[in-house]
Amino acid sequence: MTIALDLLAPYDFAFFQRGMVAATLAGALCGVLGVFVVLRGMSYIGHGLSHAVFGGAAASAVMSINFFVGAGIWGIISGVLIGRIARRKIIGADAAIGIVTTASFAGGIALLNRYGQARKSIEAVLFGSVLGVSWVDIAAILAVSLAVGAIVLFAYRAFLFATFDPQVATVSGERVAAIEVMLMVMLSVTILVTMRVIGTLLISALLVIPAATARMITNSFSRMLMLSPLIGALCCLAGMNLSYHLDTSAGATIILVAAAVFTATYLLAGRRARLRVASLNHL
Repeated sequence: MTIALDLLAPYDFAFFQRGMVAATLAGALCGVLGVFVVLRGMSYIGHGLSHAVFGGAAASAVMSINFFVGAGIWGIISGVLIGRIARRKIIGADAAIGIVTTASFAGGIALLNRYGQARKSIEAVLFGSVLGVSWVDIAAILAVSLAVGAIVLFAYRAFLFATFDPQVATVSGERVAAIEVMLMVMLSVTILVTMRVIGTLLISALLVIPAATARMITNSFSRMLMLSPLIGALCCLAGMNLSYHLDTSAGATIILVAAAVFTATYLLAGRRARLRVASLNHL
């Protein structure tokens, strides 16, 4: 009885309740988009876009405007810019990501050094502040989650073709370039609304780990779209509770839980499942 009361103790606090709802929604949202990130071999882009969004957030803090505005606009511009540079074939996608996003991150660091008054808000963007989220933040995550779910459901066939065989998708009449832009926009907006929960430094892990774990469990694209958000949400749920009782950072604990789930799945799934994950490097 005492143990049960101790486990439920954090739920007496309104800030923990809000943080729990925000983290669970964020885990599910990142899990959905993580499927496309992992299957398309774009794991680095989640890391890169989070850095680009940081640059926009730093500029917003310095100009004393809502960081959702500056970070969102710059994140979307960066995502589209990366896609356009990569499609020109002059340099590879990895180089395009490196140039655009590291420049954005460096700009954010420079602004942080120059304008000290922005330090507190910028640190929240970098490391996350899930216990400080408001119902407005939760509403934003929920709205983006519903929008992403509706887009993926409505354009399921187009996303499926563009993910596994862009050339066939183009021949079949699918607008692959438009799909890639839409994916970049969804990724940028997702990073924007979830960075208060997990922080820009760790958000790429929440995009990749649940989807990679789901990939070891199933070969089915549709099942991955169901399993990955479920894994992401459960990892966030468990991580939030553990962070309270262990007195550790919520964002870091969530990622460690997700990594532990991935490791356990990797060890138990068998050789064939491991080869599926290894093949992701060649997609």
